[in-house]
Amino acid sequence: QLQLVESGGGLVQPGGSLRLSCATSGFTLDHSAIGWFRQAPGKEREGVSCISSSGGSTNYADSVKGRFTISRDNAKNTVALQMNSLKPEDTAVYYCAAGARCRIRIGVGGGPSSIGMDAWGKGTLVTVSS
Repeated sequence: QLQLVESGGGLVQPGGSLRLSCATSGFTLDHSAIGWFRQAPGKEREGVSCISSSGGSTNYADSVKGRFTISRDNAKNTVALQMNSLKPEDTAVYYCAAGARCRIRIGVGGGPSSIGMDAWGKGTLVTVSS
């Protein structure tokens, strides 16, 4: 059984920072790509970032590029998403997901696709508001 558990969400003011963590178990993290996705109220889920199994390749949606950083520590079975310069439009439930590899959307906005992501966490809520 593959498990992913997100943590680190909360309330932050615009311009602030949060660091999300995805703790994994039930599989060897070194063999899985990990993506971060988010879903705002009333909107569809969108890809935020993805990191390859080795950590050698990363991808970001245009909306977060330059503000968010994804990283992984395979020894600890964790993947982090450092979020800086947060904006109200970043408010969403954030999910981490595991798959064989990152699949990058070619449409407007960029970011990873959820296709091929086989295991998902239950999400952590990020609220950016003054």
